[in-house]
Amino acid sequence: MEFTSEQHLDDGVVEREFTLGRIPGILWTGVTGTGPVPLVLLGHPGGLHRMHDRLVARARDCVAQGYAAATIELPGSGGRAAIATVDGARADVRRVLQAGRPVDDDIIDRLILPLIDEAVPEWQRTLDALLALPGIRGPVGFAGGVIAIGTRLAIVEPRIVAAILFAGSFIPRTVLEEAGKVTIPLHVLLQWDDEGNDRQRALELFDAFGSEEKALHANMGGHTGVPQHEGDAGRQFLGRHLGPGSTACVRSSR
Repeated sequence: MEFTSEQHLDDGVVEREFTLGRIPGILWTGVTGTGPVPLVLLGHPGGLHRMHDRLVARARDCVAQGYAAATIELPGSGGRAAIATVDGARADVRRVLQAGRPVDDDIIDRLILPLIDEAVPEWQRTLDALLALPGIRGPVGFAGGVIAIGTRLAIVEPRIVAAILFAGSFIPRTVLEEAGKVTIPLHVLLQWDDEGNDRQRALELFDAFGSEEKALHANMGGHTGVPQHEGDAGRQFLGRHLGPGSTACVRSSR
């Protein structure tokens, strides 16, 4: 891991950009601390520069409550090399939606499965590097989307002990089939009127999760309309599993 820049924000948060091989990312920590702190990984739909303001808002919340927060760029997004299969699927999604037709499973698979296959090992490599830093320790939480990536991470990464998942992205049927292997506590946010989300499949995914502790928080409104009060619920959720004084980190990731 190589840190490429450092910026001190006005509320005692240090933002450091890094690269891990070809993977760009950002780490947010407090200026000073009393010892190593838990970590929250911030998921998002791709485009670190486009998402930066919203990611910073979520990261500030995390740091204010005694956590470090980090994120990485999705494969094929931002300045990373394009993935031809994914780009073709995105074009098909636009074409199908403009025609007023549903997005079929073939397009969803071509759009999401390559991202899962690349992003999940990259998150794990990033986690290896972050937990080797002197100011960061477990436990680790995950908060955000893409929900299919978060689902796979929850299955394969034992260092993640709890997850806040944002419904609102396409879900391959293979992810539905493997969701029963998820056993960590889950807090799932669903916007009921999200124009880009298959609500029924999101509900099916929640039902399929094998976790003994799982909660679905569905609110009226569109893709970016997560109510402010959901922050309190997320804070309480992460507080139970990552330690006291935790934060929600659930401001909209879109």
